[in-house]
Amino acid sequence: MHSPLVRVAVAEHSMEPVLWPGDWLLVRRTRQIRPGQIVLARHPGRPEMLIVKRAARREASGWWLESANPAAGAVDSARFGAVPDTLIEGRVLLRYWPLRRAHRR
Repeated sequence: MHSPLVRVAVAEHSMEPVLWPGDWLLVRRTRQIRPGQIVLARHPGRPEMLIVKRAARREASGWWLESANPAAGAVDSARFGAVPDTLIEGRVLLRYWPLRRAHRR
């Protein structure tokens, strides 16, 4: 049985300035999301790869996911289209970072 919560580290710049590389996220596993929420999903072309994006809108074929920083060469729905519900892993509940970085925030 999977835990209802999972933690993941942000590795890329695609969600700056909302999320930064090195930030950690606590994610609730669910497919019930709403527009505007930040979600964890599997990349449609590479399901082993997890991505963190903002759920922009619901479409017939799934969720349109967007990056906060497209200039960073972000991979989002503009490249691969809507993400099927089955590839949505959950929604981000909170962000935290290691103590050694807390003083810089």
